[in-house]
Amino acid sequence: MDKFKWFIRHMRREWQIYLMLAPAIIWIVVFLYKPMYGLQIAFKDYSVFKGIVGSPWVGFEHFETLFGNDQFIRAIGNTLTISSLSLLIGFPVPILLALMFNEILNPKFKRTSQTIVYLPHFISTVIVAGMVITAFSPSSGVVNLLLGMVGVDPIYFLTKPEWFKPIFIGSSIWQESGFSSIVFLVAMAGVNPSLYESAVVDGASRWQMMWKITIPCILPTVLIMLIIKIGNLLEVGFEMIILLYQPATYETADVISTFIYRQGLQAGQYDLAVIAGLFNAVVAFILVMTANTISKRYSKTSLW
Repeated sequence: MDKFKWFIRHMRREWQIYLMLAPAIIWIVVFLYKPMYGLQIAFKDYSVFKGIVGSPWVGFEHFETLFGNDQFIRAIGNTLTISSLSLLIGFPVPILLALMFNEILNPKFKRTSQTIVYLPHFISTVIVAGMVITAFSPSSGVVNLLLGMVGVDPIYFLTKPEWFKPIFIGSSIWQESGFSSIVFLVAMAGVNPSLYESAVVDGASRWQMMWKITIPCILPTVLIMLIIKIGNLLEVGFEMIILLYQPATYETADVISTFIYRQGLQAGQYDLAVIAGLFNAVVAFILVMTANTISKRYSKTSLW
């Protein structure tokens, strides 16, 4: 009760701050919490005409149907594979970029190179997908033209399941790594300059200063970003996959989000789509909690 009274007094005193916060709170309630009412569709034989309230309860019947669906099991496997490879290959890239930018001494060259690598982030996903399709075109794509110069026959990359994951992961890294490096550059800017000055006096090289000062100082930021990435492990780039994949590549390209799209919007099986989304959210919550607990126990760095 005392905390509630303190909160009311604080709200009256700092009402301007709460007024600015109100739009964000309203957005979260309307678009994130209110839709949770619809989760009960997962436990009902949902009918659009009867509505959520009028649809009969069926318990866990749809769960048994979904987890017995080979396409859903395949989508889980593809999601985990793509996300794991993206995390393993893509997560270190922004850190390496930030370390390289931090070592550039020429301000003009540094600004120019940063602008070039940041730029892909601001390109629409549709345009990036179009660039990928054009680049890997079997007739006029630059990749096949280069392969033709060395005597390799044209390859229909985007129709071959084994090529989808490398193309998708590579394009995602190219688009987001530069912009993601900003977080680590900001962390490096917060390193105490006196540490570098002391290292110079002791005769340390730039390589030694990077390993002994820069990396240890930004390690808490790296761990926080890693926890966030692990929490989003099942959130694969839905828009890019929708634009790039086709029935010929479903074998390796179909993920949970595209499965939900096909089942919910195209097939009209809203109950199965809701269950798949609920599964996605529960697993993401478990991953965040696990990663945060491990990080807090062994590194004393955590989200909460």
